[in-house]
Amino acid sequence: MDLDFNLKFLSFNRKITLSKQAVQYGIGSLTIVLATIASYWGSMPIFLVLLALFVGLGGLFVLVRQPALGYFLLLLGGIFLPFSGPGGINASMLTILLMVFLWVMDMLVVKRQFDFVRSSLTRATFYFMVVCVVALLMGQVFWYVTAAQAPLDTQLGGFAIYFFSLVTLVMTGSLIKDLRWLKAFVWMFVGLGAVYVLARALNFFTIDQYYANGYTANSMLWTWLLAIPLAQLLFNQDLSKRQRFALLCMVLVTMYVAMIQARDWKSGWVPPLVSALALLALRYRKLILIGIPLAMIYGGIVVQDLIATDTYSWGTRVDAWLVVLEISKVSPLIGLGFANYYWYAPLFNLRGYYIQFNSHSQYVDLIAQTGIIGLFCFLWILFEVTRLAWSLKDKVTEGFSRAYAYGIIGGMAGVILAAFLVDWVLPFAYNIGLDGFRASILPWVFFGGLVSIQQIYLREKSS
Repeated sequence: MDLDFNLKFLSFNRKITLSKQAVQYGIGSLTIVLATIASYWGSMPIFLVLLALFVGLGGLFVLVRQPALGYFLLLLGGIFLPFSGPGGINASMLTILLMVFLWVMDMLVVKRQFDFVRSSLTRATFYFMVVCVVALLMGQVFWYVTAAQAPLDTQLGGFAIYFFSLVTLVMTGSLIKDLRWLKAFVWMFVGLGAVYVLARALNFFTIDQYYANGYTANSMLWTWLLAIPLAQLLFNQDLSKRQRFALLCMVLVTMYVAMIQARDWKSGWVPPLVSALALLALRYRKLILIGIPLAMIYGGIVVQDLIATDTYSWGTRVDAWLVVLEISKVSPLIGLGFANYYWYAPLFNLRGYYIQFNSHSQYVDLIAQTGIIGLFCFLWILFEVTRLAWSLKDKVTEGFSRAYAYGIIGGMAGVILAAFLVDWVLPFAYNIGLDGFRASILPWVFFGGLVSIQQIYLREKSS
């Protein structure tokens, strides 16, 4: 007898059927696992090793059968698993590494052909991946013979953040072939985010011990936690009134937590606010002519206030940018390699000090690590994502897909600003670091999801 389960959440509706044989195998496997763990219960180290082994083998089996489930493991691991290994490597990075390995092996061994989505966005991403590899190799050159270089493991960590973020974009566009998987991931992200912001709003701070700090203390979380649900609220016509009300409450609570409770953290509320304003402008276009002058006036006041309340920080940032650009002059096209400029910085004068520091700017980091070519490729990717989203918003008819495309446009506005403030999008090894990969991977998954929607639309159009 088969077992049927109906999973419903907002616009996600999926029926899952488990065969009698699958249930029998599951019960048998669970019995073996529990018996083995129970036999070693008195030895905690062995118990933990066995538990990790069984969980890992189970996860591997699941991913082989259904690779799209890896995105749920990526989200859950990034949020709830506090594990942090050498250099800050965590569950998010390990999950991506495993997913990429299985994806490549499937193409290499099973399908025996490399099948990538053909698009200008994929092309730009591949070019940037090549630039990252070249930058890693060039990073072994002693650009300043009187200074030490970044340790190789740190360079590899910085490279991994860049390279596997890009691979995630391409992989997502290839793996997610059914819109229901993308819906499930989006609503899980929104639901888990709603639990967190609601607890923060009600001052239930114990929730922080369950949500990893590397995930919650990242501008990308707050940017997309506002852009995605707000876009669904404004543009998804398939939602019921109750669902719209729930999303409205979440958006308001998120804005309250980000803009009122954590107002001092500018990276936490300025990019999401820009995303929200962009989405409102797209939804109520007739008000743009009135809103632009008011936005310019208010925006100017806000910018002046932000700078005035943190004059020293902004001043030192500008000085740091100039010094890092000066360091990068020895290799302006391809950069100094990953993390190297941090070690070259003590050779230069920063307000009378000769110290190690980071630029606190994604764009300056890109020039220093991957050169002008790397910065160009990064901006090219952002342009292609925006162009694709702008094109799809008027082509797709499904409510979720259309709202998703708008959400990418709004989120992109926040991404561009967040990258200016700090290296939130592609973390720098000595600043946000690998721990920040827990949340910095979000935009790359969402960008890949946009490619999936494009491919689904093209298949439906041709059928």
